[in-house]
Parts: sequence; C-alpha cells; structure tokens
Amino acid sequence: MRAVWIAGPPRSGKTAVALGLSLVLRERGWRVGYLKPVSELPPERDPDARLMKAVLDLPFEAAALVPVAVGPSYLPAHDRLEGYAAGLSRAVRRALEETGREADVLLVDGGGHPFVLASLGLDAPELARQLGAGVILVTGVENDYSLDALIFYNRYLAARGVTVVGNIFNGVPRPLLAKTEGVYRRVLEGRGHRVLGVVPRHPEIGAPTVAEYYEVLGGELLAGEGHLDRPVEDVLVGAMTIESALGYFRRAANKAVVTGGDRAEIALAALETSTSVLILTGGLYPDVRVIARADERGVPVILVHYDTYTTVEKMGTVTRHLHPEDRRGVAIARENIERHCDLTALLEVLQP
Repeated sequence: MRAVWIAGPPRSGKTAVALGLSLVLRERGWRVGYLKPVSELPPERDPDARLMKAVLDLPFEAAALVPVAVGPSYLPAHDRLEGYAAGLSRAVRRALEETGREADVLLVDGGGHPFVLASLGLDAPELARQLGAGVILVTGVENDYSLDALIFYNRYLAARGVTVVGNIFNGVPRPLLAKTEGVYRRVLEGRGHRVLGVVPRHPEIGAPTVAEYYEVLGGELLAGEGHLDRPVEDVLVGAMTIESALGYFRRAANKAVVTGGDRAEIALAALETSTSVLILTGGLYPDVRVIARADERGVPVILVHYDTYTTVEKMGTVTRHLHPEDRRGVAIARENIERHCDLTALLEVLQP
C-alpha cells in the first residue's frame, strides 16, 4: 500500500483533488482508501470525510477516517502533554492500518493548516514523514506570492525529509492561466520541483454557494429559497452613492452584495446586475420593492442582525464543500484530474 498525502494551504481544493484522483484511479482498477488524520470538526460532522465515504463507498466509521479532532485550544495541562501526544499518534497509526489494509493507494487529506499540532510534533509534514507518505502539494493561484509560497513549501518539506512527488496548481482563475502555464510552471520546474497539473477554476466546485453563506450567517431568508445553490464568486459591499452603484456592481459576476437593510436603492441596483445573493445588515427589513424584485430575479435575500463589518468578516470564513449528492461537482472534480493533470506521471508516482 502506498500512502500519498494531499497537502496545501486552506481553500486550495485539496479534497476536490483527492476526490477526482480517487475516482480516476478506481476506474483504472485501483483499490483506493482515504484518511484525514486531523480535523477541526468531530468525525461525524467533517464534510470531507462524509463526501469520500459516500462517493467511494468506504466501509469504515467516521472515527476511522478522522481519528483526531482538535480545536484551537486543544493543549491539555503541561504534565499531560506527553501522554496526550502519544495517544493521538497511536490513533493516527491505527486509522492508517485500518483504512489502508485493503487499499493499493491511501489518499491522505491534509485538512486545514499544515502547522496544526506542531507543538506536539504531529503537524502534517511530520506525520507524512512518519508514515512514509509521498506528498502532492496543491495550491490556489492569486498572484506571484502563490508561487513563492509553493517553492517555500517544497523546500521546507525536503528539509524535513519528506518526499514531494509533485505539485498541482488548482482552481486557477482564467486571467492567470497563461501566466501559470508560461511562468509559474517554468520557474517551479526550473528549481527541480515537478508540476503534475494546472487546473482551471470552476465556480461549480471552487466558489461557495449561497447555502453555505446562509449556514454561517444565519438570519432570516426573505426571498429566493429555491436558489440557494447559486455560486458566489465575489463579495461586494454596497456603501457607495446611488450614482456610482450600477457601475460598481457591474464589475463582478455571481456576487454577494452586502448592504444595509434601509438602503433600498442600492439593493435594487445590485439586483439589476449579476448578483447571486443580497445580504441585508443591521436587522432592518427592506422596502417591499426589494423583495418583489428579488423574487422576480430569483435572487435570495438574507437579513442578518450584524453590522456590515461583522457580516463581511464572518463571510470570510466560508469555504466550498462538495457533497455526495452534488453529482455535477463530483463529475467536475474527476474531469479536472483526467483533463488537466499528467495522468502518466501521476500513475508513475503513485505506484506502491
């Protein structure tokens, strides 16, 4: 059995890569296992583990797929640290043995931040080293710093004695595709780091849905209950004058617009452009014209009692999670691996 750790920063699309890769491998006759050693959620609530268990029809309980769940205040009293660390390490090893027993390749999902549990010597790089797992590094692309971070991760893992089998640029925005192929790939490979793929951004799996924002924000849904599956690709704050509102809102498609509930003209201007959801702050109910127009356009309207700053801050924590019933999203994850990654190289590095 070969263990392959899918690692990268938060929101880089690691689980989508693991999902797509697992489906492609399974179609080619491989037995694929899955493990997420560390999560910030209880095993039964972890959406990534639920997704992989359902799609791959894995016969394991959630606790086997996610053996360690910790929050930001996980450290016990000082005199219990050693025993606590040893217990977590044993849990991970038991899960590795159980989930990998019948697998040709075990895909290990790096979860959130790779530094979590570093104080106990159980951070992602150290666990990958202990498990003898090769690492596929996945990164999103925002600007040139994204390449710098990827080079840094490659060098750091090499210094820790961890083998990086390749890199995937994932969810690359259309305007940056040419630069990623022509500059970032060349620079990375020129420094001896293998590139396994450049995957374009797909809003269907890369952008959070209105439902995911609603889950985090709560509040009251005033319109658009049947359109919560709309993707949200950008967030704009409607704090401008009405004279400049239309031009501002036309800059972004499939966006969330956050504005005060008493700013009817701003809300109506947003509804005349490509808006996925209208979020009204301050607990102020809008003019009936706003609700009527939102119903006509099929745009959800969410009323929250936070101020605008707090609302936008909470929205910054929302991430896209694929669900087993999202057949289109699952299909895109598979297509991304087959169409945009070097399958020959992937199969070569994944051989047990």
